[in-house]
Amino acid sequence: MSRSALPIRIPLADALLASLLAWSGCAAAQAVNGAAPMTVSQVASGVYVHIGALEDWTPAHGGDVANLGFVVGSRCVAVIDTGGTPAVGLALRAAVQRTTPLPVCYVINTHAHPDHVLGNEAFEGGAQPPQFVGHARLPAALQKRGPFYLNALRRDFRGPDAEARIVPPTLTVEQRLELDLGERKLRLDAWPTAHTDADLTVLDEASGTLFLGDLLFVGHTPVVDGKLKGWLAALQQMRGWQVATAVPGHGAPQREWPGALDAEQGYLTRLQADTRRAIKDGWTLSKAVERIGPDRPDWKLLDVFHKRNVTAAYAELEWDD
Repeated sequence: MSRSALPIRIPLADALLASLLAWSGCAAAQAVNGAAPMTVSQVASGVYVHIGALEDWTPAHGGDVANLGFVVGSRCVAVIDTGGTPAVGLALRAAVQRTTPLPVCYVINTHAHPDHVLGNEAFEGGAQPPQFVGHARLPAALQKRGPFYLNALRRDFRGPDAEARIVPPTLTVEQRLELDLGERKLRLDAWPTAHTDADLTVLDEASGTLFLGDLLFVGHTPVVDGKLKGWLAALQQMRGWQVATAVPGHGAPQREWPGALDAEQGYLTRLQADTRRAIKDGWTLSKAVERIGPDRPDWKLLDVFHKRNVTAAYAELEWDD
């Protein structure tokens, strides 16, 4: 993989934020295929984001489909999610090194999905090894699902992308934890089961930048892998927060807050209402999956995830009081 000079941009204007998706897929593919180093953009002073391709976790984009980031303090750096393969993690590590000589002291995983955690091993070791940070339920989630992720990686990927190790957290968050990077503090909040059972958000208090992981999708169909009611409750709670820039797990960073949540929250609310109505009317699961349609036909991967979301919602709400 090429390690030539990394382009670091000035803080993003609103117009550039809106246009990130136009080049992110191309940049993601280039980063893992060796044509160029990983591209990162500065969304606030000391806060950098790499935008993954709006695609499923497959070899077509080298597993580089999730948004990744890092925050630079005066003492050290915190990395937020590491990508879907060790090669993506190495590209992110190189991006950090080209941006600052400071060591990485924390690697934070927002949840357990493979496109966010399989680059962890790229940050292990060294003279000052970082602490790996995650939700209190993340170790169990990785232990349960990790073997399936690694089997999929070996089956579908080739070359350096085909082998990885699961790196669990060494520091876990029960409810809230503050990390000090030196003149810069990150607030980590652990959520009840929502998108998954181990969702963690990261708020850079200095800039008001909120990394939501996959609690927020932009332009990409949300994926219900936890509890629909818990996810909606988390989104509603976050609406009261002061946020300058929202970084979703997939899609372009957003300046409008809490408007950034509107499209996803609307989809999940309708999914819940339609599924409850179907159950009340006596529809079978198969009938509900076939007939409950999405209200965002322009979203990516709708054909991959919407019917799965209906299935998950039906299973959750079938015995709901």
